[in-house]
Amino acid sequence: MNRTRTTRARTTRAYDRFGGSAAAGRSGVPRRSSGYGNRRAAQGEFALPKTVTPALPAVASFADLALPAPLLTTLGQEGVTVPFPIQAATLPNSLAGRDVLGRGRTGSGKTLAFGLAVLARTAGRRAEPRRPLALVLVPTRELAQQVTDALAPYARSVRLRLATVVGGMSIGRQAGALRSGAEVVVATPGRLKDLIDRGDCRLADVGITVLDEADQMTDMGFMPQVTALLDQVRPEGQRMLFSATLDRNVDLLVRRYLTDPVVHSVDPSAGAVTTMEHHVLHVHDADKHRTTTEIAARDGRVIMFLDTKHAVDRLTKHLLNSGVRAAALHGGRSQPQRTRTLAQFKDGHVTVLVATNVAARGIHVDSLDLVVNVDPPTDHKDYLHRGGRTARAGESGSVVTLVTPGQRRGMTRLMAAAGITPHITPVRSGEAELSRITGAQAPSGLPVVITAPVVERPRRASSPSRGRTGRGRPVGAGARRRAQLRPGNESAA
Repeated sequence: MNRTRTTRARTTRAYDRFGGSAAAGRSGVPRRSSGYGNRRAAQGEFALPKTVTPALPAVASFADLALPAPLLTTLGQEGVTVPFPIQAATLPNSLAGRDVLGRGRTGSGKTLAFGLAVLARTAGRRAEPRRPLALVLVPTRELAQQVTDALAPYARSVRLRLATVVGGMSIGRQAGALRSGAEVVVATPGRLKDLIDRGDCRLADVGITVLDEADQMTDMGFMPQVTALLDQVRPEGQRMLFSATLDRNVDLLVRRYLTDPVVHSVDPSAGAVTTMEHHVLHVHDADKHRTTTEIAARDGRVIMFLDTKHAVDRLTKHLLNSGVRAAALHGGRSQPQRTRTLAQFKDGHVTVLVATNVAARGIHVDSLDLVVNVDPPTDHKDYLHRGGRTARAGESGSVVTLVTPGQRRGMTRLMAAAGITPHITPVRSGEAELSRITGAQAPSGLPVVITAPVVERPRRASSPSRGRTGRGRPVGAGARRRAQLRPGNESAA
């Protein structure tokens, strides 16, 4: 599946986080890939590149793709029968080795769109220790875990080893997984750089690279790390970039690293999702806290977004004291805590997830029909990604934003930038209209405690080669000799 490609130009020039210029050529004039037209782009986004080589047509079913039989079998076992539009359009080309630029909101099927191509093109190969063959870069730990979980059954079917490399977890274990050999690595940029600096990973054999949620990586300041990592993979390799929004920061990555990409755009904004309703609720400052509490007490799960981790902790404590099964998710929590909280929310043990933007991407919860912006986001992209937690994969859902009088003008501008015309409704706590829109109701008032699940540790089996004392301690040679020399025992001499 190798292909002849134009050698990619490389520079070591650092990119400005907030949209610095493209890399300059020897003449000092910024290089621009051919195929970029002068079409006017949507607000905050760049014009999509024009594909020089015609793209292969979309397929109607996975059976029409050149996928290994085990992958097709696993798709059926997982209940994935019909490809989503972004999968149907990009997989024929990514399986052929083409670079891909895909835009699609969260929940549009991006993970399998790149994941199946990565696994199919890597199947049958074996990675050497510390030298993976494919790399998926993501911005957050949660998204890394979600991608790993989504691809795991398919990777097993074609006997490929996955390794997840993220911060907040044991770097020693991750280094061990790489030393044992992993064909596909799913990583956040910072932790992967750490492992490379330690000598635990080399990217010279990586022939397929994926950037998932590329816009968030640039927004979080990962551009220098991302470009440094991309400069270490095989220069003639395949690149796929998927993002929910395509702003100028992403434009730099497209121009520098993608060669004649196949371009596919799905759902350019959340406003295009017909199964999602957008509500702006005008509330009074003094009534906002009580309104939030009543929404949280609804029947059914809800994610509530706030700006800071301290505000998240305060609201979570208040909701628990009010009788609402709430849990907090933010960057101040350890990764095991965050993983446990998400698991409890997904299985219904927790009904309200109170979160900062750490939960705005990379979290998929089936049948989540309500997202509430308790604190309105400051950027229209944050709004789209928060809202992307609901109305996923064709399901319906609502995004509700609580807006006080001083926030109304800014919210109007944000919605215009997002391309959304919301339903605007003045509400008060206890009113029927609030209940109609959100399912709000009065909380029980009986405090609740969310307990961590009890995990039984497996007992160690006794080793047949080592004796044990009556108290369960191992008996070594010294202990046996001391026992032999006690009164009543014969001397070993």
